[in-house]
Amino acid sequence: MARKSSSTLTEAESRIMDVLWYQKEVSVRDVMDGISGETKQAYNTIQTILGILKDKGYVETRKQGRAFLYRPLISRGEARNQALKKLIGNAFGGSSEAFAQHLLKQSDIDEGEIAALEKVIEMAIQEKDIKDD
Repeated sequence: MARKSSSTLTEAESRIMDVLWYQKEVSVRDVMDGISGETKQAYNTIQTILGILKDKGYVETRKQGRAFLYRPLISRGEARNQALKKLIGNAFGGSSEAFAQHLLKQSDIDEGEIAALEKVIEMAIQEKDIKDD
């Protein structure tokens, strides 16, 4: 039975998207060169993954000569937001509060990171107060 397609990025797709986000527009060969320090993948494998990314709406193509060039349609931040929303929806019943509490209680977060989070929370509260006025 075929595996269900993931709406968020898989590990292999993320590696390829990292190359696209860095280089902006690439050929399959550029992707191969861009991930050469990591797990080597065959040309056809990368081409297949780029096709999947196109079907998912993450990239678009344009033809240049005989080659196709790929460019990202979604930013790294948007991809992170999608993955985080899926995680919160699946693992925390859609509750951002439950996710944040779990993160603070169950991770190896240090005092400096907690202080930084407190500042972000304070700024978010101030921005919300300004919008509500």
